[in-house]
Amino acid sequence: MSTRKLTARIGIAMVLGIAVGSACHSMVPDAAAAKEVASYFSLGTDIFLRMIKMIIAPLVFATLVSGLSGMTGSGAIGRIGVKAMLWFLCASLISLLLGIALVNFFEPGMHMSIPLADITSSSGLKGGDINLKGFIAHLFPKSITEAMANNEILQILVFSLFFGCALSFVKGKGHDTIAKMIDDLTHIMFRITDYVMAFAPVGVFAALASTITVEGLGILSTYGLLIGEFYLGLILLWAIQFGVAYLFLGKSLGRLSGLMREPLLLSFATASSESAYPKTIEALTRFGVPQRISSFVMPLGYSFNLDGSMMYQAFAVMFIAQAYHIEMSFAQQLTLLLVLMVTSKGMAGVARASLVVVAATLPLFHLPEAGLLLIMGIDQFFDMGRTATNVVGNSLATAVVSRLENATEAVPAADPVSATETA
Repeated sequence: MSTRKLTARIGIAMVLGIAVGSACHSMVPDAAAAKEVASYFSLGTDIFLRMIKMIIAPLVFATLVSGLSGMTGSGAIGRIGVKAMLWFLCASLISLLLGIALVNFFEPGMHMSIPLADITSSSGLKGGDINLKGFIAHLFPKSITEAMANNEILQILVFSLFFGCALSFVKGKGHDTIAKMIDDLTHIMFRITDYVMAFAPVGVFAALASTITVEGLGILSTYGLLIGEFYLGLILLWAIQFGVAYLFLGKSLGRLSGLMREPLLLSFATASSESAYPKTIEALTRFGVPQRISSFVMPLGYSFNLDGSMMYQAFAVMFIAQAYHIEMSFAQQLTLLLVLMVTSKGMAGVARASLVVVAATLPLFHLPEAGLLLIMGIDQFFDMGRTATNVVGNSLATAVVSRLENATEAVPAADPVSATETA
C-alpha cells in the first residue's frame, strides 16, 4: 500500500469513527451500555497498539545499532546527544512557559460554568513515585530481555548504545557478520512495519468510535472553550517550532511537513506516540536523515522532548487552581515550571503519563487532587493533540540535529526509498 493510499484511508477511518461513535452514543440507553459497546470497538485499537508495541523494541535496537556500527568513535554520538539535549531543553522551556502564559491570559478555570468535584474526592491516580532520582536509575536496564519485554525505550536505547559502540570498535570477520545480520534485521523490521501499518485504519476507526461512543460529541460543547484554548496553544507552539526549524532547514521544511502527514494522523487519532514511531522514522529517512541519527534522537526525544505533554501539564495545573479560586503567585508559577521540568522527565512508559504527572504535582502546591476529575473525562481529546505535538517536536528536532551535523542527504521527492511506496 502506498503512503498516499494509507494516509487517505486513515483520514476516512477518522471520519467514519466519529460518525459511528456518535450514532452509537445516541442509541445506547445509559453510560454502562455505552462503555460496553465501546469495549468492543476498543478491541481493534488494542490489537493495533499491541502490534505496534511488538515491533518497537527490535526496531529501535536494529536501526540504532546498524547506524552506530558504522561510526569510528564515540565523539559523533556525544556531539549528536549534546545538540539534541540542547534543543529538548529549549523546547521544554518554551512549551511550559507558553502553557502558563495562555492559562493566565484566558483564565479558563474562572470563566467556565462547570460543577466542581468535592475537594476530598480522589482521582485514583498515583503520582508520588515520579522523581528525577528514580528516573535516572531506571535508565539502565537490569536485563535487556526485560527491557524489550516491557518496551522500555530508553533502556533499550542505552543497551543499543553500548552494543553499537562496541561493535564499531570490533574488527575482523565477526564484526562484518554481526553488522550484516543487524542490517538485515533492520530491513526485516521495516517490512514487518509495512504489514502492521496496513491495519492502521482499523485501529484509528476503533479508537475514535470507542471514545465518541462513551463521551459523545455533546461534551465538546460543555468543554469546548477549554479544549479550544488548549488547541490554540498547540497551534502557537507549532508555529514557534516550525519558525525556529525554518532557520536551520529553510525551504526543505515544507517537504518534511508533507512527509509527516501520515505519522501525525496516526498519533492524533490513536493518541499514541508509539503508533507513529515506525512511520516517523520512515518519513525522516525519506527526508534524508540518516538512520544513525534518527534512531538515536527519536527514542531520546520520547522521554526528554514531550512538548505537547509539558504544555498540557502546565495548562492543567493552572486550570485546576483557577477552578478552585486558588491564586498562585509569580514565584509559585516559576517554581511550577521548574518542578514540571523535572517530573515530566520521569513519565516515560507510565500509563496516562501526563495525568499522572499532574497528580504528582498538585499536592506540592496544596491544590486539590479532586481537580483532576474536572478534566479526566475529556483527557482523550487533550491527549490526541498533545501526542501529535510530541511527534512534531521530535521530528523537527531530529531533522535539525541532522542538518547541524551536515548529515542530511539529498533524497529526491519521488524516490521510492521504502517498500510502502510500492503498491
